[in-house]
Amino acid sequence: MTKKPSDFFEQVYQVVRLIPKGKVTSYGAIANYLGAKSSSRVVGYAMNAAHSQKEYVPAHRVLNRNGQLTGKHYFETPYLMQELLEKEKVKVVNDTVVDLKKHYWDPTIELAL
Repeated sequence: MTKKPSDFFEQVYQVVRLIPKGKVTSYGAIANYLGAKSSSRVVGYAMNAAHSQKEYVPAHRVLNRNGQLTGKHYFETPYLMQELLEKEKVKVVNDTVVDLKKHYWDPTIELAL
């Protein structure tokens, strides 16, 4: 049985809500954690729709694998994603997180049972 996109989106949102302040992860890391390794683009689609959720989804904490703010165009302003990250002490230069290794949160490791 194939999961409906909305079911997958909800799973993505559940993972994203667990990312601690000051940490970031990638679309691919979330897809991998959910057992859908090749679905990072679908995770991106979920992030683009995250603003429509009743319960807050900190979509600003999800980046591409190189630490770039590729989703910034889906926020209210082009700078909001960076502003939210910087409020959490995550430095961003040229739309890229500085010291990605320090801030990176891998759900496969962090949410291991």
